[in-house]
Amino acid sequence: MFICDGCGQCCRNLKNNNIYSELDNGFGICIYFNQETNLCLIYEDRPIICRIDETYDKYFSDIINKDEYYKLNYEACKILKKGI
Repeated sequence: MFICDGCGQCCRNLKNNNIYSELDNGFGICIYFNQETNLCLIYEDRPIICRIDETYDKYFSDIINKDEYYKLNYEACKILKKGI
């Protein structure tokens, strides 16, 4: 299981990724992200693209192993946290 630390950086950095364009509030922040609480307003019903494990199972399990997929996602988290 992917372990998220809840930093919210993935929800604050949508503007450079077309996959999330329908969730972008126009400023690169998810329309469902509460910046005051750092929580998703629709967490239990969030889109599959916001669910690391389910996205893997549906789209990536045939092309990459889960450990490598997690590694890539953790690397993306580190980059977002650095503000690159």
